[in-house]
Amino acid sequence: MRKLDNTAVGTRQRILEVAGEVFAETGFKGATVREICKRADVNVAAINYYFGDKEGLYVAVLKYWKTVAFEKYPADQGVDEGDPPEKRLRVFIQSILWRILDAGRASMLPKLVAREFIEPTSALDIWVDEAIRPMFELLSGIVEGLLGKGTPEATVRMCCTSVVGQCLYFVYARPVMKRLFGQGSFEKRDIEIIADHITAFSLHAIRGLAAGKKTGKKKGGTR
Repeated sequence: MRKLDNTAVGTRQRILEVAGEVFAETGFKGATVREICKRADVNVAAINYYFGDKEGLYVAVLKYWKTVAFEKYPADQGVDEGDPPEKRLRVFIQSILWRILDAGRASMLPKLVAREFIEPTSALDIWVDEAIRPMFELLSGIVEGLLGKGTPEATVRMCCTSVVGQCLYFVYARPVMKRLFGQGSFEKRDIEIIADHITAFSLHAIRGLAAGKKTGKKKGGTR
């Protein structure tokens, strides 16, 4: 019985890994179950058995590669809520960069997500709820810790999108960077340098906003 279970797990995982490649190459609309089955060396019945249909397979693929990436590079990486927000921000930024710039298995996730952003499917709602929203809430807490309680939600949100936007540039603008700077891949040291820069740049900006908020309160109090 254990042998059968192991075989089933192996087949399911093989389908997920092969399907990830196909979806990343062609997107959900362009991918065909026939091509996935051919590459995975399974029949269509296996897709129906494990995932129900193509859409079910696609959702399972996104969840599978999310697990692969986040298990390797967790968002908190051992820091606690009680740690200084500066430290938590550095760890958050580094974890994003590791996931999106990883040259190994975790690199499948940003490829799939890029496709989903370009050609949204019904799976995007699931992705937002299970991946993006929790990450955004984590980052919002960090940013609010830097700005101070009572900061308008819109300000916190703009700071968060600015931080994430700096990180995403290095994956989605990689073809441009290769042409501009001759760099299309990143080693461990490169990623550390990028993380340091984005952290320092973001902290200066956020602290500037926080200082401006305090100055505004003082001016308002003297009127």
